[in-house]
Formats: sequence, structure tokens, C-alpha cells
Amino acid sequence: MTSSHRNLLQQRLTLIDNPQHRPLLQQGLRGIERETLRVDMQGKLKLTPHPAGLGSALTNPQITTDYSESLLEFITPAEQDIAIALAKLDSIHRYSYTKFNGEMLWNNSMPCKLPPEQDIPIAWYGHSHIGMIKHVYRRGLALRYGKSMQCIAGIHYNYSLSEDLWKLFANAENDHSRPQDYQSESYIALIRNFHRYSWLLMYLFGASPALAKDFLRNRQHNLETLSDDTLYLPYATSLRMSDLGYQNNVQDGLVPPYNTLMEYMRSLSLAVRKPHPPYAKLGIKQGDEWMQINSNVLQIENEFYATIRPKRVIKSGERPVEALCARGVQYIEVRCMDVNPFEPLGIDLKSSRFLDTFLLFCAFNSSPLTNQIEGDENLSNFALTVKYGRQPGLMLQQNGQAISLQAWGKNLLDQMQAVAELLDRQHGFNEHQESLAVQAQKLADPDSTPSAQVLAAIKSYGNSFEQFALAQSQQFAEEFRSKTPNPTELAYFDQLAAESIAEQVAMEKNQTGSFDEFIEDYRSRTSSQLCCEAASASE
Repeated sequence: MTSSHRNLLQQRLTLIDNPQHRPLLQQGLRGIERETLRVDMQGKLKLTPHPAGLGSALTNPQITTDYSESLLEFITPAEQDIAIALAKLDSIHRYSYTKFNGEMLWNNSMPCKLPPEQDIPIAWYGHSHIGMIKHVYRRGLALRYGKSMQCIAGIHYNYSLSEDLWKLFANAENDHSRPQDYQSESYIALIRNFHRYSWLLMYLFGASPALAKDFLRNRQHNLETLSDDTLYLPYATSLRMSDLGYQNNVQDGLVPPYNTLMEYMRSLSLAVRKPHPPYAKLGIKQGDEWMQINSNVLQIENEFYATIRPKRVIKSGERPVEALCARGVQYIEVRCMDVNPFEPLGIDLKSSRFLDTFLLFCAFNSSPLTNQIEGDENLSNFALTVKYGRQPGLMLQQNGQAISLQAWGKNLLDQMQAVAELLDRQHGFNEHQESLAVQAQKLADPDSTPSAQVLAAIKSYGNSFEQFALAQSQQFAEEFRSKTPNPTELAYFDQLAAESIAEQVAMEKNQTGSFDEFIEDYRSRTSSQLCCEAASASE
């Protein structure tokens, strides 16, 4: 790192580190989206519909489904302190258990032993046009990638900084662009740094070094056999984020390294419009039934499997890129975090404090423009870490030069020390620095990483991934059932559920036109046109 790069980090830390400005650090928002499969008490996938007591999966803002009826997604409100978001995530878990019938949550990123593909139920959202297009999109995912891959679960970490903080930086740096544009491009700069350093997250928090043998459905692989029912790689950190997990070769190079929000939107827009003959052969409709939204490389923007995304809260029926075009980047969504099977919520406060430190470091630090060579280097470092991250002497590439994972990781943690100290000064505790020390220990001792601990635990269960994951899931199910929500919590979530059902009923009752007309209109609203319109309007 050059002195000018270090200087920007130091300049921003110095600017914010005074009683007048430091409170801005606590005005950003944090939120968690946690995915988790519903299984029976023996660890088999529940094929029943989404529990009615949880409300409408279409309109409940905190309890919904992801790909499958069996794959729940819990969404916390955005909070200024991640500790509050985690407490609310805990409440969602405890409430959900009051509505379960002989089922529990699978506390692992890699799925339980799955039934035949045709038996995995695709999420259903009712008969409204919005609900149906969500279902058709998932039908398309099943056609394109198979259902098994869609049953992988993860933790998504949503993160934003105060808009006033971005304005403070813009003024200090004599940037005269629109505040919306400065903020958007600052988030894109954060994302560039994230791509440079996200291999570190995989080493520190990857927790999926093994999987059930039948998950691969006889696909070719380079995994080793741990037992009759378990495959693994001895030094892997996150097979979920490897080419065996939630990846798609068709998307390789789809969104090349980008330096501006407009470049990102244009790449996605092209992919949503670009025909893909193999998908066309699968068919868009079977009789009157829509099987996918279209036969393009992406049906919609969200089909792009990114480790991090620039985001903006969307309005009903609005496309993600449309929102970004109109109103800019509001927050970022980190999507590469595994479910930690040793934590009841899949993530704990200590890990979250580190994520806040890491992301603030990425935001404050200088972020040079990138190119394809560096982009390939970033992808390679990430891919090496998820498969071989704990391998002794593993070397990564930094600006074309070989460097050991441990040496680079230590250098990054050293740079983050000042960021952690700043956050702790504002919060009045030492939790960020304490978390940083825990991560430093993981670098010094690979056996203390979650992935190493998972492998050690699997070995204690006869080398069976399924038996380990089942035992963890049963343990946490008992804990959640023993901590029933208080009357206030019950009333709150019951009201959310009732309101969501009423909202879905109203949507279905009041909609006009046919679904065919609705989906054709949706297909005609290309992101390319939206981007061009928004760009023209702002000029």
C-alpha cells in the first residue's frame, strides 16, 4: 500500500474522530437476512407448505421463504446497532418455533440429505401477479441450475453508513458532484476493496468444508471421501462459495470488474437482455404455464450470484436496477457469509463487530480503479481460499506478487486496528478490538477457524456431516423451544402475520388484467432502457 493510500484512510479517520463528527458512525444501519431449511426431527427436508401461522411469505417483512417452501428466510429490521438486529433475529427464531409442527431449523449452510429433485417444493406466494412472477422466477432457477443448489443457505449482512457522513467526506475532499452520486460511487469504491480482501472473510468465517455425498447428484468433483455419506476437502473453508456450491459457470465474466455504478448497471442490463440458446431450449412456457420469465442469461438482476451487491430499497414491482438508477446506492449487501453451525442464529455478535470493522475499513481506505487483470487476481485469491485456505504456506497474489495468506491477513488486520479503536471510542466499549484479536488468533492458528472446528466436530460424529449437522440443529431447536416469546413479542409477530395475510388477500382481490399481460409488461421493461432514461434525466 502506498503512502497516499494510507493517507486517505488516516485523513478520514482523523476527520471523523472528534466529538462533533464521531456520532455519525452510529447513524448507519445494519441488518441480517438468515436462510435456513425446515427439516423434521430426523433431519429430513420438510415438504409441507410454509407454516400458515407465520403469515404470508409474500408480504411478511420479517419471515418469508427463499427458493423453496422449505427454505425460510428471516429478515431483521435495519438497526443502528447490530446487537439490536441480532436480538430481533433471535426473537424471529423463537417465534417461528411456536408455529412449527414436528420440525426444526437446519443449522448449516450445506443442506441435509435432500429428496429427489422433483420432490423439492418451489416457494409459493399465492395467485397475485407479483406472487406468481416470484414463483415463475424460481421455476426458472430449477430448470437452469437444479433444485439442490437452491437449498444452500447463507447469511446476508446489510450495511450502510450515514448519508451525512458521506456529505462530510465530500466537503472535506472538495467533491462537487451530487450527494447521491458521491455516495453511490463511494459504495462502489467500498465494493472494489471488498473484492480485494474478501478472501480474508472466507478464511476467518468459512464454515462449510464438508457436505453430504448425495448433494452433488453424481456431478463430477475433486472432493475427497471422509466417510460413506460425507465428502470434503481437508483445507477447505467454504465449499458453499466454491465452484461446487452456489455458483454458475454461465455467469463467468458476466459482470466484469466495475469502477462506477453505471458500469455495474449496464453489465447487469445486458445480461438480462442477452438471449442464451440453452435456456431457450428448456422452454419458456409449457402450455399455459410459465416455466421461466425469459430465456436470457439472467431472468432478472437478482439471478446474478455476487458475493456483494450495491442495493437500494425497492418499491413494489420495481426492478433492482431501476431503483439504483433512480435513487442511487443506499447500502451494500454482503452475501458470502456461511451459517456458523456452532451459533444458534448462524452468526454471533463478535463476528458482526468484525464485519463492521472490515466494511468500514473498506469504505474509508483508498480504492484504486480496478481492471480485468486485478479482477482475475481477486477471483483467484477467493477461489484458493475457499478450497485450500488452511493449507500451510498457501500463497495468494497481491498486485502480481506472491504473498502468503497469513502475512497479508496480518497486514490487513494491523491496518484495521485504528478503525476498531475508533468504533470502540464512539460506542464506549472494546468489542471491535476484542473481535479483531480473535481474528488475529485464527490467522496464527488455522485450527481455531470455524472450518477446522467443523471438521473436528464431524470426525467426532463418525466422520458424518449429516450426523454432526443434525445434532447441532437438535440442540438449538431445544434451546429455542425453551425460550418462548413473551406476550409482547407474540402479539407483535402475530399482528405481522395477520396483516401480511390480509395484504396478500387484498392484492389478489384488487389486481387487474391477466398474468400473461403482467409478465409481458415486466419482460418489456428492460434494465437497459431504465438506465438510459435515468442517466438522461440526471444530465
